[in-house]
Amino acid sequence: MRLGVLDIGSNTVHMLVVDAERGARPDPAASGRSVVRLMRYLQPDGSISAEGVDALLVAADQAAALAREYEVEESLALATSALREATNGAEVLSAIEERVGVPIEVLSGPEEARLTFLAARRWHGWASGRLMVLDIGGGSLEIASGLDEEPDVAVSVPLGAGRMTIEFLPDDPPSAKQVAALRAHVREVLAGALGEVKRLPRPDHVVATSKTFRSLARLAGMKVAVVGPEERWRMERSQLSDWVPRLARIPAAGRTELPGITAERTFQIVAGGVVAEETMKALKVAEVEICPWALREGAILRRLDQI
Repeated sequence: MRLGVLDIGSNTVHMLVVDAERGARPDPAASGRSVVRLMRYLQPDGSISAEGVDALLVAADQAAALAREYEVEESLALATSALREATNGAEVLSAIEERVGVPIEVLSGPEEARLTFLAARRWHGWASGRLMVLDIGGGSLEIASGLDEEPDVAVSVPLGAGRMTIEFLPDDPPSAKQVAALRAHVREVLAGALGEVKRLPRPDHVVATSKTFRSLARLAGMKVAVVGPEERWRMERSQLSDWVPRLARIPAAGRTELPGITAERTFQIVAGGVVAEETMKALKVAEVEICPWALREGAILRRLDQI
């Protein structure tokens, strides 16, 4: 079947169209993405502003047009932390549903973590042993760990790169004091959230998903030779620790000159780097491998399993 997955995240609205059947690897047919960065549209009362709603609806129209162009037979629509937490989220979701013509599943943080874990498990296979998956989004950080396709633990904390940029790094570039305050906050949140994860046996393999981790790995990590056409990257914590202070001293406009740092991520890459570094420290992870599959692929695999 030709399947479309609409992912309404904190940074982007992304439509992925794949040709999929049970037991086969989903074959991408088309992909369209609109950069929205919803966190900048949050009002003091927790609602999304009218300007933000308009940006979402334009993105939804573009996603619906892509689905029609590629004759999608079935669509899935997912919403994550920004809409989940907005005080007018239900109203906004209803307006988007009218545009795209399908109900939107609002995922909890642990549900996000579980779907991403499923995608990473299928990608890396059983040979990867006990797997840990780290995923930094715009609004939240997800961590999942386990031996099977369903993780033993799935944790979500409000440490997304966009959220942390707005709350702690208002200046461009941020001051050393602002970065230090962000580090302290991340450490405090992680200290109270990782008990279940730390009680599990040590993972055999740690992977990271999301554009933030991919951008950081292209900047600070190393390309790995693998079979197949797709690029694969690994990143050591020491490499990340070396780059984050340098990133923080460069204005956002200058960061796009660096490898891996795109215009849509340049403002929040410093916060993303701090969250990534402190998470790896807290979990005593020395190295991560970047997994190309994440939430959208997890939703596709779950749907195929139901057929």
